[in-house]
Amino acid sequence: MAENETAPTNEETSSEGAGIDNLKVLENIEVKLTVEVGSTELKIRDLLRLNEGSVVELERLAGDPLDILANGVKIAKGEVVMVGERFGIRFTEVTNPENRVQKL
Repeated sequence: MAENETAPTNEETSSEGAGIDNLKVLENIEVKLTVEVGSTELKIRDLLRLNEGSVVELERLAGDPLDILANGVKIAKGEVVMVGERFGIRFTEVTNPENRVQKL
């Protein structure tokens, strides 16, 4: 241990252990994972005029990482990949587990 570092107190180590135990309790709870390509705002009149072939411009630029949400809360960014015949998502940035659970 470096000269200017201090050892964690019993209270700090026990609260870290309690945090890990809390995460283990939550591990089996199912959440809905969604990927958001982008978003935009439009007026109801414009929404009513949409039909097959309509194009709506999104606020996200082509090539930007996509938002990955768990129960509507952003937890990561990623990119679309093909997994056989299906789409998948490759995680490129992920928030740490404790922050993810706190936001849920």
